[in-house]
Amino acid sequence: MSVNAAEAQKRPTDFELAQKAAAGDTSAFEEIYRRHFKRVYALCLRMLGNPTEAEDLTQEVFLNLYNKIGSFRGDSAFSTWLHRMTVNQVLMHLRRKSTRSEQTTEEGETPLQIVQGTEDPSRMPIIDRIALEKAIAQLPPGYRAVFVLHDIEGYDHDEIARMLGFSEGTSKSQLHKARLKLRNLIRQQTASNSREGNDGL
Repeated sequence: MSVNAAEAQKRPTDFELAQKAAAGDTSAFEEIYRRHFKRVYALCLRMLGNPTEAEDLTQEVFLNLYNKIGSFRGDSAFSTWLHRMTVNQVLMHLRRKSTRSEQTTEEGETPLQIVQGTEDPSRMPIIDRIALEKAIAQLPPGYRAVFVLHDIEGYDHDEIARMLGFSEGTSKSQLHKARLKLRNLIRQQTASNSREGNDGL
């Protein structure tokens, strides 16, 4: 057995770390933080589109995790459990924001089909994925949440409706608008990049 394989076997599982953290072992919780921080932050950033907000929400997620880690029973993968906790935390944040100020688009609507071939973002060419990420970041929070949850995270419309507190029909409508908005944003990016390329000739 190689040294790396032996070390991997020695590493405690997330479930073991969660049990230790629930019993008050702060070093175990710190290890959980190190393992999962980047993934949690990336999800927050993708849903919020704002690095500062994403950092704040990431800290809130781990604070919430610290208080609730004793409720993890190992029925699912720890990463799956933490993923759903993160999504719920971001959604609560978006709800709080929406009660303070109604989010609208430049057309006066509330939330925002993608360019052909983006139905599965994970299989897109890297340049197209970068363009898509930039466009997603420009969506208003309501549009972004529905699009990320459905097209990227894989939630069904009924799940999204329950999480966001509206009807399944509203979820479908907002996703359609989000895709239309993204298509226009990506076209604008493509046109802009083309002009910049011609200027450089």
